[in-house]
Amino acid sequence: MTQWIARGRTIAGVGLPRVMGILNVTPDSFSDGGLATECDAAIARGVALVSEGADILDIGGESSRPGSDPITLDEELRRVIPVVEGLHSVVTAPISVDTTKAQVARRALEAGAAIINDIDALADDAMAEVAAEFGAGVVLMHKLGVPKTMQVAPSYDDVVVEVFESLARDIERAEQFGIKREQIAIDPGIGFGKTFEHNLSLLRNLERFASLGCVVLIGTSRKGFLGTLTGRDVSGRATASVVSSLLSIQRGAGVVRVHDVGPMVDALKVWAAIEEVGRKS
Repeated sequence: MTQWIARGRTIAGVGLPRVMGILNVTPDSFSDGGLATECDAAIARGVALVSEGADILDIGGESSRPGSDPITLDEELRRVIPVVEGLHSVVTAPISVDTTKAQVARRALEAGAAIINDIDALADDAMAEVAAEFGAGVVLMHKLGVPKTMQVAPSYDDVVVEVFESLARDIERAEQFGIKREQIAIDPGIGFGKTFEHNLSLLRNLERFASLGCVVLIGTSRKGFLGTLTGRDVSGRATASVVSSLLSIQRGAGVVRVHDVGPMVDALKVWAAIEEVGRKS
């Protein structure tokens, strides 16, 4: 079975699929922006997510929602690093940092983080070098374009083939920097330069991505295509998020990235009991 290892620790691939809890320390994320912008509140929220059953915490200081603008390095460091430091001292769950900046990744890893979740898939050589130096786990995500404009008429000849081939190239590039395949998780990037139909096509064909030999991570939580399907706004998409995540697990995802950790964990327990899937080790 494919495993995901970060800084010598097995993160996923043994026992049940893992639940990655989203902790955005941003004022403008599409779903939970502004809810945990103060350090103490963010740490408390992270502790709460772990108590609900989160196996991994993913901390993000810069929104990558469609239409978002980048922030400065200093601002991202100010938002993220104290939260990583605080949580590392009070939780045992591995900490992931959602960033495209190598300096943020380095500081976060020095503060105790184990994973770099990079929507640019280590396009910056410096980011790949940091990951290799620390033996960090990495998430390589596919996106088309940049957050500001990625949802402006995205187009593919065959979205499944093109995303698959792009991720395969990203894996090979990461390995050239000394990052082992077992350190890599791949994310097809639901909602990142994809239309409604593109998202559904990728989810229907997740099994194919598992053939790349890396744990597959999926993030559908509260995203726009679920609003299109249900007619609900962001705050009302918890059920749709859980269902789409669970179906992704059935198609081979080893990690699901979610806002609503408690409901996701409950659903996973029921699924595991019915399917007789082994407990986490």
